[in-house]
Parts: sequence; structure tokens; C-alpha cells
Amino acid sequence: MSFCISDRCLQRKKMFCRQGWKKCRFSSSWAGLWCNHAMSTFADSRRKAIQPTLARLPPLTSLRAFVATARHLNFVRAAEELHVTSAAVGQQIRLLEDYLGQPLFNRVRGQLHLTPAGLALVPGLTGAFDAVLAAMAQFVQSDHEQPIRISVAPSFASKWLIPRLDALRRAAPGLQVLVDASTQLTNLDAGDADCVIRYGSGPYPGLIVDHLFSEAVLPVCSPEFADSHSLWDGPQAIEGVPLLHEEGAEYDQSCPDWSGWLRAAGLSYRPSQGGFRLNQSALVLYAALAGQGLGLGKIRLAEAEIRSGRLVSPFGVPQPVSSSYFFATTAHTARFLRVDLLREWLLAEARALQTMDEIIARRIRPAADMIAAE
Repeated sequence: MSFCISDRCLQRKKMFCRQGWKKCRFSSSWAGLWCNHAMSTFADSRRKAIQPTLARLPPLTSLRAFVATARHLNFVRAAEELHVTSAAVGQQIRLLEDYLGQPLFNRVRGQLHLTPAGLALVPGLTGAFDAVLAAMAQFVQSDHEQPIRISVAPSFASKWLIPRLDALRRAAPGLQVLVDASTQLTNLDAGDADCVIRYGSGPYPGLIVDHLFSEAVLPVCSPEFADSHSLWDGPQAIEGVPLLHEEGAEYDQSCPDWSGWLRAAGLSYRPSQGGFRLNQSALVLYAALAGQGLGLGKIRLAEAEIRSGRLVSPFGVPQPVSSSYFFATTAHTARFLRVDLLREWLLAEARALQTMDEIIARRIRPAADMIAAE
């Protein structure tokens, strides 16, 4: 069987095929251009989505974990440097990889290695964190160079704080302290001082306050004074003995005077109003050290002299007072590193103090003195 196709028909067929091919080729080219445009637009949007800004940085904890891990190439050692668990480091690395959309580390035969993406990040991030550390170190140094002004009562300054300043120097080298010994009211909000140590009942509302330690009073005198007035025989020997009285700005109304102390001790003797009257707790202790009389001394202020034996307490038990020693500062100033260093040192010193019972255990008349007296 044979078919006969005219030339005209054949020309139409060829024209149709050429037009169809052109149409097909155009459609294919248009679709390709559209796809290329769409993919390019998606890629651009993806890149824009992860363009870092201050508002859209990856978590700094993730960046810090990456820098530590890149330095050690070990999750465990990176965790030790950051004081977290290795699992926490691994989690932060995964978060950063999810944010960037590509891996930063891979393992080869159990050894951690940086990928090309990780290698590209290391220099910039390491330099950035080095710059942060340098800025903080410079700030700390400049903060140390600013003197910290602390307001304290004169007696606390001379009998407790000043003898411990060498310990503060060792604990916080370079810290400069200006001690303002005064009983005047201090307005911390007005900048009269950075912080205060106050002897009172608290709680000082509106301030950041730490309780340091409590106080109690006890009869104290020099060993020679106790011997010469037979005070070792008991509190009844107080009759006729020169007494030291405290009054003035440092006097605490909850602290017993001699009449109150004798009543609490169950003694009916009424002390003479003669003797010396002193306006500072420290002056009472200095007068007692000089053999000028028997005084009611604050134990925390007299601790060093009692422990050394320069002051003794021949009779009586400590009588607690309601006032205590407090460290106080404003919420704004508490954020300063130099203030925080001083606060932490004070709290550490307070925790290391002996108990009242341990202190007064040293008041017992030395055995050698007892033998000599016999």
C-alpha cells in the first residue's frame, strides 16, 4: 500500500512543525528563565534571612561555645573552659549550625575537625571575643583605679576595719579605698559615699543591705588593773572601782550602761557616776588598755586585744545588744565591680570571725599570773 502526499500538504506539515518547535522552544526557555529567577530570588531571600544584625545575631552562647570548641577541637575541654557540660556545648554548636544552615565540625576517626565553613568563622569570631575580653580587662583596670569611698563610724574604722586593710589589699590588689570615719548621716543617693558600714537595727529600706555580724558587751580592763583591784574575785569587787562610761553619737540605746549591766547580773550595787565619759566605743577600749578603769567594751571591737591578752574580762557574761553591723549601698552602685569586691571581702571576713564564746574563752586569767599571785 502506498500513500501519495501532495507537495502543498507536505509544506503545511513542515510549517506546522517549525512553528510548533518554535513555540515549544519558547515555552521551554521561558520556564527555564522563570525557574532560574525563582531560585535566585529564594537564594537571595535565604541570604538576607541570615544577614547578621545586632537584632538578629545568633545566640552569643552558641558563638562562645564554637570559639572554645574550635580552640580545643574537643567538646569536653571546651566545656571545662566554659564551666558547663559537654552536652550543653554540643547543643549550642547544633543551634549555630542550624542558624547557618551548614555543619561547622565533622568527625574523622573519632577526631573532631573544622569544616571549611568552620575554618572561615574561626579568625573573625576569635578576634571578636579577644576584643571583648580586652575591653573588659581595660574596664576592670579603670574601675579599680577609681577609689571606693566607704563611710564608717570612727570606732569601727580604727578597731576593726583598719587592722584588716592588708588582708583586703591581698584579696583585691589595686583596689583603692577611701575610709571616711564619721558619725554624720550619709546620703548615698547624693554621692556622699559609695557604701557604708553602719551599726544599727536596720533594715535601711531602699538600699542593698548585707548583715555582717551582731554585737555584745562585756566588762573589760587591762590585766594589771584587774589584779590591782582584785577583780578576779567576782563582780562584787566592782564597788569603788573607777568605771568607764560611753556616751555620744556612737552610743547604742540597746547597749546597757553600767546600771543596766549590774541589774542584769543580779547585783544591787549602784555604780558611782564618777569616772571618765567617752564619746566613742574605741576610746573606752583605749582607756581600759591604759589602765584607766573598767569599761563595757563591744566584743567585736575588742576582739584583737582580748585574744592577745592585752584586755581581760575578769567576770560576767556577754550581754547581746539589738544593734548589728550592716554593709549598705545603692542598687546603682552595687553593680560596680570595685564595690562588689569590697562587699564580698567583708562578707568573707565576717564568716571567718570567731564566735563570742571562742573570743571570751581567752579572757581567763593566765595560769602563770595565778601562780605568781599565790
